[in-house]
Amino acid sequence: MRNAIKLTTVVLAAGALTFGLSACGSSGSDSASDTSGPLVVAASPTPHAEILNYVKENLAKKAGLDLEVKEFTDYVTPNTATEDGSVGANYFQNQPYLDDFNKKRGTHIVPVVTVHLEPLGLYSHKVKSADALKSGATVAVPNDSVNEARALKLLDANGIITLKDGVGNEATPSDIAKNPKNLTFKELEAAQTPRSLDDVDAAVVNGNYAIEADLKPATDALVLESAKNNPYGNFLAVKDGNEDDPRVKKLAKLLTSAEVKKFIEDKYAGSVLASF
Repeated sequence: MRNAIKLTTVVLAAGALTFGLSACGSSGSDSASDTSGPLVVAASPTPHAEILNYVKENLAKKAGLDLEVKEFTDYVTPNTATEDGSVGANYFQNQPYLDDFNKKRGTHIVPVVTVHLEPLGLYSHKVKSADALKSGATVAVPNDSVNEARALKLLDANGIITLKDGVGNEATPSDIAKNPKNLTFKELEAAQTPRSLDDVDAAVVNGNYAIEADLKPATDALVLESAKNNPYGNFLAVKDGNEDDPRVKKLAKLLTSAEVKKFIEDKYAGSVLASF
């Protein structure tokens, strides 16, 4: 993150878009079309920007890649900036989220290569196990449709709730069939879930936000997603048609190298898992 340009955005449908695009500035408008310039990649700070900056500082020069990393703290602007060419690629999301985003916003973002998985987990400052949650406890969950469904599926997989049969990637609390602890769900923007832990009984937190909050998914989570057959791997993505950009191909190769795999294993100790 030392060499990244940090852009703080607000996740409001219009606000995030307006602020994010103005923050990028017009100077980035050629990043997707001028393949002779640097490849500008939008990324979440942790672990995405950290992984990209490892590539930038250790591997890119030898591969002939000029890489620029821009950090965003929301899940909207990286895609809108990629769509309009303000950045050449992004690295922050999974397939169910991208499918939902493209459908709802009419964007044309496509995956290039899957790099890692951040297991979603249930955390608490008040109880030591999921079984210890009291009747009527409040659980915070991400409020975007895909991550909320993912959170509810995590609770379902661990017997905390039971979802209705056939519920897909747009599940909400209204799709809960059985709620034996009469849990109340507080829907928050994903980045706010770890900050809510002093105010709620438990929270389902995305892996990147857990790490930023000094939570260790491998040891601190009450329950944690399984990596087996998990569809939520995070990938490098571009606007449709830019997959053959030679800079993108170089970055894709570097992101799935043995060096990056070792970096992920050493730095994150199981809290982030290489998916290649």
